[in-house]
Amino acid sequence: MLQVLINVILLRPFRAKKTAKKLCNSIESEVAEEFLELLLKGMGLFICINKEFRKNIESFTGRYLFKSRDNAITISACFAKNKMKVTEGLIDNADIVVNFKDAAALRNFLLAPKPDILNSILNQDITLDGNLNYLYKFAFMAKRLQLRAKEFFGIK
Repeated sequence: MLQVLINVILLRPFRAKKTAKKLCNSIESEVAEEFLELLLKGMGLFICINKEFRKNIESFTGRYLFKSRDNAITISACFAKNKMKVTEGLIDNADIVVNFKDAAALRNFLLAPKPDILNSILNQDITLDGNLNYLYKFAFMAKRLQLRAKEFFGIK
């Protein structure tokens, strides 16, 4: 009886549940961030090895910041001098900031067979700050990369 009273007074089950939820969210955020970083670095590698794909960024400069609203996920991609540099962390003067509601929203967007930017915006899974044309350019390059990679590696 005394143990039950102590648990109720100290709210141990509530605190344990809250701590477990924080841990799960942290792990999910880290996995989503690593996956996004891997995808962006893969794009950068393909830019280096595929002359045809590199034409997409000729004379293009742009600074992208992908982040979650709580800043648990922060990945940036900078295009300059026909190269792409991916870094972890916040950057200044981003041309577009893509804010994901949470790690689940990022995961759902990245793994969707046909990502729908407009629907994600309407559902408030994604908010944008900056020049929307940069997002369209990036979406074009990502889709083109997907098609080129399948062709390059002989995947159907």
